[in-house]
Amino acid sequence: MPFRRAAIGLLLFCLMPLGFSSCAVRRRLITRLGGNTAQPLNSTDKNSLVANVARQYGAIRDFNATVNMAPALGSAEKNKVTEYKDVRAYILFRKPADIHILGLYPVVLGKAFDMVSNGTDFKLYLPSRNRFLVGLNTVEQPSPNKLENLRPQHFLEALMVKPLDTTANKILMENFTDEDNAFYILHEVHEDGGGQLTLRRTIWYNRVDLNIARQLIFDDDGNILTDARYEQWHAFDNIAFPRHIEINRPRDEYGVVIDVTKVEINKGVSDDKFVLDQPEGTILQVIGQTPPAPAPPPATNPRRRPRTPRKQTT
Repeated sequence: MPFRRAAIGLLLFCLMPLGFSSCAVRRRLITRLGGNTAQPLNSTDKNSLVANVARQYGAIRDFNATVNMAPALGSAEKNKVTEYKDVRAYILFRKPADIHILGLYPVVLGKAFDMVSNGTDFKLYLPSRNRFLVGLNTVEQPSPNKLENLRPQHFLEALMVKPLDTTANKILMENFTDEDNAFYILHEVHEDGGGQLTLRRTIWYNRVDLNIARQLIFDDDGNILTDARYEQWHAFDNIAFPRHIEINRPRDEYGVVIDVTKVEINKGVSDDKFVLDQPEGTILQVIGQTPPAPAPPPATNPRRRPRTPRKQTT
Protein backbone atom coordinates (compact mmCIF):
# COMPACT_ATOMS: atom_id res chain seq x y z
CA MET A 1 0.00 0.00 0.00
CA PRO A 2 2.73 2.56 0.75
CA PHE A 3 4.17 1.90 -2.70
CA ARG A 4 0.77 2.50 -4.29
CA ARG A 5 0.30 5.79 -2.42
CA ALA A 6 3.77 6.94 -3.52
CA ALA A 7 3.03 6.13 -7.16
CA ILE A 8 -0.28 8.05 -7.04
CA GLY A 9 1.50 11.06 -5.47
CA LEU A 10 4.14 11.04 -8.19
CA LEU A 11 1.47 10.89 -10.88
CA LEU A 12 -0.40 13.84 -9.39
CA PHE A 13 2.82 15.85 -9.20
CA CYS A 14 3.53 15.20 -12.89
CA LEU A 15 -0.03 16.14 -13.92
CA MET A 16 -0.17 19.38 -11.95
CA PRO A 17 1.51 21.56 -14.66
CA LEU A 18 -1.06 20.31 -17.18
CA GLY A 19 -4.04 21.26 -15.04
CA PHE A 20 -2.68 24.54 -13.66
CA SER A 21 -0.58 25.83 -16.58
CA SER A 22 -2.08 29.31 -16.35
CA CYS A 23 -0.64 29.93 -12.91
CA ALA A 24 2.23 27.45 -12.50
CA VAL A 25 4.10 27.90 -15.80
CA ARG A 26 5.59 31.16 -17.11
CA ARG A 27 6.23 31.52 -20.83
CA ARG A 28 8.09 34.34 -22.56
CA LEU A 29 8.76 35.07 -26.19
CA ILE A 30 12.35 35.61 -27.30
CA THR A 31 13.17 38.52 -29.58
CA ARG A 32 16.66 38.47 -31.09
CA LEU A 33 18.62 41.20 -32.81
CA GLY A 34 15.83 43.73 -32.57
CA GLY A 35 13.56 41.67 -34.83
CA ASN A 36 10.21 40.00 -34.34
CA THR A 37 9.56 36.91 -32.25
CA ALA A 38 8.81 34.71 -35.26
CA GLN A 39 12.27 34.93 -36.79
CA PRO A 40 13.33 31.47 -37.90
CA LEU A 41 17.01 30.62 -37.52
CA ASN A 42 19.04 28.99 -40.27
CA SER A 43 21.34 26.06 -39.67
CA THR A 44 24.52 25.30 -41.56
CA ASP A 45 27.99 23.83 -41.06
CA LYS A 46 31.56 25.12 -40.91
CA ASN A 47 32.56 24.11 -44.44
CA SER A 48 29.58 25.92 -45.95
CA LEU A 49 30.43 29.15 -44.14
CA VAL A 50 34.11 28.93 -45.10
CA ALA A 51 33.10 28.44 -48.73
CA ASN A 52 30.68 31.37 -48.49
CA VAL A 53 33.45 33.77 -47.45
CA ALA A 54 35.60 32.67 -50.40
CA ARG A 55 32.68 32.89 -52.81
CA GLN A 56 31.72 36.40 -51.67
CA TYR A 57 35.31 37.65 -51.99
CA GLY A 58 35.85 35.97 -55.36
CA ALA A 59 32.69 37.47 -56.87
CA ILE A 60 34.08 41.03 -56.74
CA ARG A 61 36.96 42.05 -59.03
CA ASP A 62 36.48 45.80 -58.62
CA PHE A 63 33.91 48.33 -57.49
CA ASN A 64 33.17 52.05 -57.59
CA ALA A 65 31.11 53.15 -54.58
CA THR A 66 29.51 56.44 -53.55
CA VAL A 67 29.07 56.62 -49.78
CA ASN A 68 28.30 58.91 -46.87
CA MET A 69 31.09 58.68 -44.33
CA ALA A 70 31.09 59.80 -40.67
CA PRO A 71 34.63 59.71 -39.21
CA ALA A 72 35.50 59.73 -35.51
CA LEU A 73 38.74 60.01 -33.55
CA GLY A 74 39.38 58.46 -30.13
CA SER A 75 38.66 55.08 -28.55
CA ALA A 76 36.19 53.45 -26.20
CA GLU A 77 39.07 52.25 -24.00
CA LYS A 78 40.04 55.87 -23.26
CA ASN A 79 36.38 56.91 -22.90
CA LYS A 80 36.72 59.72 -25.40
CA VAL A 81 35.45 59.75 -28.98
CA THR A 82 35.15 62.89 -31.12
CA GLU A 83 32.75 62.60 -34.04
CA TYR A 84 33.04 64.77 -37.13
CA LYS A 85 30.52 65.91 -39.71
CA ASP A 86 29.56 63.55 -42.49
CA VAL A 87 31.51 63.72 -45.71
CA ARG A 88 30.59 62.41 -49.11
CA ALA A 89 33.18 59.92 -50.28
CA TYR A 90 34.04 57.88 -53.35
CA ILE A 91 35.73 54.52 -52.89
CA LEU A 92 37.36 52.75 -55.83
CA PHE A 93 38.80 49.25 -55.52
CA ARG A 94 40.57 46.88 -57.89
CA LYS A 95 42.13 43.52 -57.10
CA PRO A 96 44.48 42.57 -55.78
CA ALA A 97 44.86 45.56 -53.42
CA ASP A 98 44.42 48.92 -55.20
CA ILE A 99 42.13 51.33 -53.36
CA HIS A 100 41.41 55.06 -53.69
CA ILE A 101 39.23 57.00 -51.22
CA LEU A 102 38.27 60.63 -51.87
CA GLY A 103 36.32 62.56 -49.21
CA LEU A 104 34.43 65.79 -49.89
CA TYR A 105 32.89 68.22 -47.41
CA PRO A 106 29.09 68.52 -47.65
CA VAL A 107 27.44 71.44 -49.46
CA VAL A 108 30.63 73.13 -50.68
CA LEU A 109 32.10 69.77 -51.81
CA GLY A 110 35.63 70.91 -51.00
CA LYS A 111 38.21 68.15 -50.66
CA ALA A 112 38.44 66.82 -47.09
CA PHE A 113 41.04 64.12 -47.78
CA ASP A 114 42.40 62.00 -50.59
CA MET A 115 44.26 58.71 -50.13
CA VAL A 116 45.41 55.77 -52.23
CA SER A 117 47.23 52.49 -51.64
CA ASN A 118 48.61 49.67 -53.76
CA GLY A 119 48.64 47.21 -50.87
CA THR A 120 52.18 48.07 -49.72
CA ASP A 121 52.54 51.86 -49.74
CA PHE A 122 50.02 54.63 -49.18
CA LYS A 123 49.63 58.32 -49.92
CA LEU A 124 47.36 60.68 -47.99
CA TYR A 125 46.60 64.30 -48.85
CA LEU A 126 45.12 66.53 -46.10
CA PRO A 127 44.27 69.95 -47.60
CA SER A 128 43.27 71.47 -44.25
CA ARG A 129 46.82 70.88 -42.95
CA ASN A 130 48.55 71.38 -46.29
CA ARG A 131 50.21 67.98 -45.75
CA PHE A 132 51.01 65.12 -48.10
CA LEU A 133 51.76 61.95 -46.13
CA VAL A 134 53.47 58.88 -47.61
CA GLY A 135 54.67 55.63 -46.06
CA LEU A 136 54.06 51.93 -45.57
CA ASN A 137 50.63 50.49 -44.81
CA THR A 138 51.86 48.86 -41.63
CA VAL A 139 51.62 50.90 -38.43
CA GLU A 140 54.52 49.80 -36.23
CA GLN A 141 53.87 52.37 -33.52
CA PRO A 142 50.62 54.38 -33.46
CA SER A 143 51.15 58.13 -33.64
CA PRO A 144 49.66 60.50 -31.05
CA ASN A 145 48.38 62.41 -34.09
CA LYS A 146 45.41 60.20 -35.00
CA LEU A 147 45.33 61.38 -38.62
CA GLU A 148 48.79 59.89 -39.15
CA ASN A 149 47.36 56.45 -38.34
CA LEU A 150 44.91 56.50 -41.25
CA ARG A 151 45.60 53.83 -43.86
CA PRO A 152 43.52 53.04 -46.97
CA GLN A 153 44.33 49.38 -46.36
CA HIS A 154 42.35 49.40 -43.11
CA PHE A 155 39.24 50.30 -45.09
CA LEU A 156 39.97 47.60 -47.65
CA GLU A 157 40.35 44.89 -44.98
CA ALA A 158 36.87 45.76 -43.71
CA LEU A 159 35.15 46.26 -47.07
CA MET A 160 36.51 43.07 -48.64
CA VAL A 161 36.43 40.17 -46.17
CA LYS A 162 39.24 37.90 -47.29
CA PRO A 163 38.86 34.10 -47.46
CA LEU A 164 40.02 32.10 -44.47
CA ASP A 165 43.42 30.47 -44.81
CA THR A 166 42.53 26.81 -44.28
CA THR A 167 46.06 25.66 -45.20
CA ALA A 168 48.14 27.59 -42.66
CA ASN A 169 45.45 28.04 -39.99
CA LYS A 170 42.86 26.01 -38.11
CA ILE A 171 39.20 27.02 -38.47
CA LEU A 172 36.86 26.50 -35.52
CA MET A 173 33.10 27.08 -35.51
CA GLU A 174 31.05 28.35 -32.56
CA ASN A 175 27.26 28.46 -32.31
CA PHE A 176 26.61 31.57 -30.21
CA THR A 177 22.84 31.51 -29.76
CA ASP A 178 20.98 32.73 -26.69
CA GLU A 179 18.02 34.97 -25.80
CA ASP A 180 19.68 38.03 -27.38
CA ASN A 181 22.04 36.67 -30.04
CA ALA A 182 22.02 34.20 -32.89
CA PHE A 183 25.41 33.91 -34.59
CA TYR A 184 27.72 31.37 -36.08
CA ILE A 185 31.30 32.46 -35.42
CA LEU A 186 34.30 31.22 -37.40
CA HIS A 187 37.59 31.44 -35.48
CA GLU A 188 40.77 31.51 -37.58
CA VAL A 189 43.61 30.26 -35.36
CA HIS A 190 47.29 30.00 -36.29
CA GLU A 191 49.54 27.38 -34.71
CA ASP A 192 53.29 27.88 -34.93
CA GLY A 193 55.96 25.17 -34.87
CA GLY A 194 56.07 25.19 -31.07
CA GLY A 195 52.35 24.59 -30.67
CA GLN A 196 51.60 28.20 -29.72
CA LEU A 197 48.10 29.25 -30.78
CA THR A 198 47.30 32.78 -32.02
CA LEU A 199 43.82 34.03 -32.88
CA ARG A 200 43.95 35.83 -36.24
CA ARG A 201 40.31 36.61 -37.04
CA THR A 202 36.72 35.90 -36.18
CA ILE A 203 33.91 36.16 -38.74
CA TRP A 204 30.36 36.36 -37.39
CA TYR A 205 27.37 35.13 -39.41
CA ASN A 206 23.83 36.22 -38.55
CA ARG A 207 21.74 33.05 -38.25
CA VAL A 208 18.60 34.89 -39.37
CA ASP A 209 19.86 35.48 -42.93
CA LEU A 210 23.36 33.86 -42.92
CA ASN A 211 25.00 37.15 -43.92
CA ILE A 212 28.29 38.35 -42.41
CA ALA A 213 27.49 40.55 -39.41
CA ARG A 214 30.93 41.22 -37.95
CA GLN A 215 34.66 40.70 -38.50
CA LEU A 216 37.36 41.05 -35.85
CA ILE A 217 41.06 41.13 -36.78
CA PHE A 218 43.63 40.64 -33.98
CA ASP A 219 47.33 41.25 -33.44
CA ASP A 220 49.67 38.58 -32.05
CA ASP A 221 48.80 39.57 -28.46
CA GLY A 222 45.06 39.18 -28.96
CA ASN A 223 44.31 42.91 -29.17
CA ILE A 224 41.68 44.06 -31.66
CA LEU A 225 43.12 45.77 -34.72
CA THR A 226 39.89 46.05 -36.73
CA ASP A 227 36.29 45.67 -35.58
CA ALA A 228 33.99 45.83 -38.63
CA ARG A 229 30.19 45.41 -38.49
CA TYR A 230 27.87 44.89 -41.45
CA GLU A 231 24.14 45.49 -41.92
CA GLN A 232 21.54 45.87 -44.68
CA TRP A 233 22.98 43.49 -47.25
CA HIS A 234 21.67 44.25 -50.73
CA ALA A 235 22.23 42.87 -54.23
CA PHE A 236 24.19 45.32 -56.41
CA ASP A 237 24.75 44.03 -59.96
CA ASN A 238 23.54 40.64 -58.65
CA ILE A 239 26.29 40.56 -56.00
CA ALA A 240 25.58 40.97 -52.28
CA PHE A 241 27.16 44.01 -50.63
CA PRO A 242 26.35 45.69 -47.26
CA ARG A 243 24.75 49.14 -47.29
CA HIS A 244 25.86 49.96 -43.72
CA ILE A 245 29.41 49.33 -42.45
CA GLU A 246 31.00 50.40 -39.16
CA ILE A 247 34.80 50.26 -38.90
CA ASN A 248 36.65 50.77 -35.62
CA ARG A 249 40.44 50.74 -35.13
CA PRO A 250 40.82 50.93 -31.32
CA ARG A 251 44.63 50.66 -31.35
CA ASP A 252 44.93 53.52 -33.86
CA GLU A 253 42.11 55.42 -32.13
CA TYR A 254 39.84 56.15 -35.05
CA GLY A 255 36.70 54.81 -36.63
CA VAL A 256 34.22 55.51 -39.41
CA VAL A 257 30.62 54.75 -40.26
CA ILE A 258 29.94 54.16 -43.98
CA ASP A 259 26.51 54.23 -45.60
CA VAL A 260 26.57 53.10 -49.22
CA THR A 261 24.27 55.03 -51.56
CA LYS A 262 25.51 53.57 -54.85
CA VAL A 263 27.99 50.93 -55.95
CA GLU A 264 28.93 49.57 -59.36
CA ILE A 265 30.60 46.16 -59.22
CA ASN A 266 32.87 44.60 -61.86
CA LYS A 267 32.46 47.47 -64.33
CA GLY A 268 36.24 48.07 -64.51
CA VAL A 269 38.44 50.78 -62.94
CA SER A 270 41.31 52.26 -64.98
CA ASP A 271 44.92 52.70 -63.81
CA ASP A 272 44.72 56.49 -63.62
CA LYS A 273 42.09 56.26 -60.86
CA PHE A 274 44.78 55.02 -58.46
CA VAL A 275 47.28 57.83 -59.08
CA LEU A 276 47.75 60.54 -56.45
CA ASP A 277 50.48 63.14 -57.02
CA GLN A 278 51.67 65.58 -54.38
CA PRO A 279 50.00 68.96 -54.91
CA GLU A 280 52.36 71.86 -55.43
CA GLY A 281 53.13 73.83 -52.29
CA THR A 282 52.20 71.08 -49.83
CA ILE A 283 54.50 69.79 -47.07
CA LEU A 284 55.78 66.25 -47.64
CA GLN A 285 55.76 64.05 -44.53
CA VAL A 286 57.22 60.53 -44.63
CA ILE A 287 55.49 58.44 -41.95
CA GLY A 288 57.86 56.24 -39.96
CA GLN A 289 61.00 58.05 -41.07
CA THR A 290 63.29 59.25 -38.30
CA PRO A 291 63.96 62.97 -38.67
CA PRO A 292 67.64 63.92 -39.05
CA ALA A 293 69.42 64.80 -35.80
CA PRO A 294 70.20 68.50 -35.37
CA ALA A 295 73.83 69.52 -35.89
CA PRO A 296 75.77 69.75 -32.59
CA PRO A 297 76.85 73.24 -31.45
CA PRO A 298 80.51 74.18 -32.06
CA ALA A 299 82.89 72.98 -29.36
CA THR A 300 84.29 75.54 -26.92
CA ASN A 301 87.31 75.40 -24.57
CA PRO A 302 86.06 76.32 -21.08
CA ARG A 303 89.63 76.89 -19.80
CA ARG A 304 90.42 79.46 -22.40
CA ARG A 305 89.54 82.99 -21.43
CA PRO A 306 88.20 85.29 -24.06
CA ARG A 307 90.75 87.73 -25.35
CA THR A 308 90.24 91.36 -24.44
CA PRO A 309 90.97 93.91 -27.10
CA ARG A 310 94.25 95.80 -26.61
CA LYS A 311 93.94 99.43 -25.79
CA GLN A 312 95.14 101.55 -28.60
CA THR A 313 97.19 104.69 -27.92
CA THR A 314 97.34 107.69 -30.09
